[in-house]
Amino acid sequence: MKRRDFTRCATALAIAATAPAAFGQNWPDKTVKLLLSQPAGSGADAMARMISDQLAKKWSQSIVVENRPGGQNVIGAQAAARSPADGYTFYFATAAALVTNPYLIKNLPYDPQKDFVPVGMVGKVPFVLSVNAGSQFKTLADLVTYAKANPGRLAVANEGPKTFGGMMTRLLASQLGIQVNSVSYVSVGAAVTDTVGGQVEVLLSDLPSAVQMIRSGKLRPLGVTTAQRVSGLENVPSIADTLPGFDFAGWLVIVAPAGTPTAVVQRANRDLDAVLTDKDIASRLLAIGPITEGAGTVDQTGAFLRREYERWGSVTKAVGILPE
Repeated sequence: MKRRDFTRCATALAIAATAPAAFGQNWPDKTVKLLLSQPAGSGADAMARMISDQLAKKWSQSIVVENRPGGQNVIGAQAAARSPADGYTFYFATAAALVTNPYLIKNLPYDPQKDFVPVGMVGKVPFVLSVNAGSQFKTLADLVTYAKANPGRLAVANEGPKTFGGMMTRLLASQLGIQVNSVSYVSVGAAVTDTVGGQVEVLLSDLPSAVQMIRSGKLRPLGVTTAQRVSGLENVPSIADTLPGFDFAGWLVIVAPAGTPTAVVQRANRDLDAVLTDKDIASRLLAIGPITEGAGTVDQTGAFLRREYERWGSVTKAVGILPE
């Protein structure tokens, strides 16, 4: 090889080696977009906007939160998957979008495992089994005793058979050895309202949707679905106290389109972790939804997503749900 050609080759390699670092240092130099699958005004929307406000300060750049609700998260997830992998689009993703939809929907127009790269965890959202204030059930044991004596008579409100609440209702009943009447609602708000009003006695919902009614005494919590008790509701037992190993929660993560520059993903992860580990932000998030322990690393988030994907595959099989 001639010396001139060798020099050119060496220079090109040096530039290629430093390009990712340079990209990360200069990024972002324009508006960043954060997509989510929930409507404006929802709990997830409030969380996304709170986090975006903090990241925008760190990045000295505006972040636009774009709501793409509908289709069991498919509309938002598909839009995110098809976005340019240039470091300027992120997806505020739910567990449904990334790990349960493949088991529930035939011909899903995106591949959660191939179309996204993990950025970081946002937090986990416990679910809670609760009853109206006038219910005869004071504990989970009371409920189980009644259900065994009256197979199929106990009505449990949730958001539908293919939602987290619906699937956990069936899984919980199976593991407790009881038969229940799972009552589907078009929204968790409607399910909460009917449970408070006594039209249905039992509710299985995400904790943020029920917590105000629990604190006001209009709903009585019998157990949370996470293995550990929940901060602020330490007197509410975990269902795992009755069913060892029962540990389920919804969760939220931030991902990016596959192919997004590694330097951008790493910086976004680092800054997200700094936001979530701020005590004030963590407290504000807890008031409206998730329990956060920081973003974790990119690798930890990826490993978590793979475990959840496999676990929910087992759950959907166990409760007999097939994709439609």
